[in-house]
Amino acid sequence: MPPSVPAGGSGPEGPRPEAPRPEARRAETEDERLLDVQNGLAFGMDAWRVFRIMGEFVEGFEALTNLGPAVSIFGSARMGPDDPHYQACVDTSRLLAEAGYAIITGGGPGIMEAANKGAQLGGGPSIGCNIELPFEQFDNPHLDVSVDFRYFFVRKTMFVKYAQAFVIFPGGFGTLDELFEALTLIQTGKIRDFPVVLFGVDYFRGLMDWIEGTLAREGKIAAEDLELVSCTDDPEEVRDHIIGHRKPRQASQPGGRRATDPAG
Repeated sequence: MPPSVPAGGSGPEGPRPEAPRPEARRAETEDERLLDVQNGLAFGMDAWRVFRIMGEFVEGFEALTNLGPAVSIFGSARMGPDDPHYQACVDTSRLLAEAGYAIITGGGPGIMEAANKGAQLGGGPSIGCNIELPFEQFDNPHLDVSVDFRYFFVRKTMFVKYAQAFVIFPGGFGTLDELFEALTLIQTGKIRDFPVVLFGVDYFRGLMDWIEGTLAREGKIAAEDLELVSCTDDPEEVRDHIIGHRKPRQASQPGGRRATDPAG
């Protein structure tokens, strides 16, 4: 079992049963309590919750601060080993690990499992940032370090803060949430030199057509915003794009190399 780092306190998929609907929930989560306005009416409830959130950030920072260069990989948890994208993710992650990158995922099954498996095959650190859900979610068996979070926004910060790129495989709402958050952070200058790669040309074609044909054409985004994301079906192209785009955001060390740069 990988070491589990409790954090004070992104989503699995494959030929597995669907996650229970809200009415079938077995437990209330901290995120749910935080967002329930009635829960915040008790005197001091939200104020004291700040300390738990702060502790979760501290635990996440301590667990990942020495990780080195990394790529966060997202995709469906409902995707099993018989899906072609599962093996493509294993291959992509392995190539990135061999190139000197750690792999960060949500720590669960499906694409997350495939990415962590590829990281270990490539000899790179394999990290899982798991999340408390209303239904049980277990770590996949390919993690070197597992960090547990109660709050989605804390977990999402770790995905961005410690990565030099995002790779997005086919997935659902959670996967698209990570995609558009990254694009928003890039567009608004919060993060720079941050490649975002969609894997699955056919799967993402409709989305890309809508972004170009509706958002850009109607002026909701700038034409140059279309260059913020690329799409491919080739694991080697993912690796080469990320390596070729490498301009880490951290301050330079003496000698012109940066602490988060892979060697080579």
